[in-house]
Amino acid sequence: MPQLFNVLAGELSIVGPRPHALQAKADNQLYYEAVEGYFARHRVKPGMTGWAQINGWRGETDTVDKIMQRVNHDLYYIENWSLWLDMKIVALTPFSLFAHRQNAF
Repeated sequence: MPQLFNVLAGELSIVGPRPHALQAKADNQLYYEAVEGYFARHRVKPGMTGWAQINGWRGETDTVDKIMQRVNHDLYYIENWSLWLDMKIVALTPFSLFAHRQNAF
């Protein structure tokens, strides 16, 4: 819920690529070093939920493959953005959260 304050302040969107820490690493490589085109995901405002999250690419990004998959999904979202896609992501987010939690147990 605190992220909602960031949305109201205009710092975060409801839908968009999830923000990453500036010095985040996967396999001891900074994300931008590990993934070609990483900075392209910064063309849009970060969001509370996104295409990568509803497709199962949430949580820890400790391997290069995980961050590559997440970035690929972020770039798909950016290149195919539409109001319909945003509505679909918002509608599917609660289901993906529930499914993710079910798999954790």
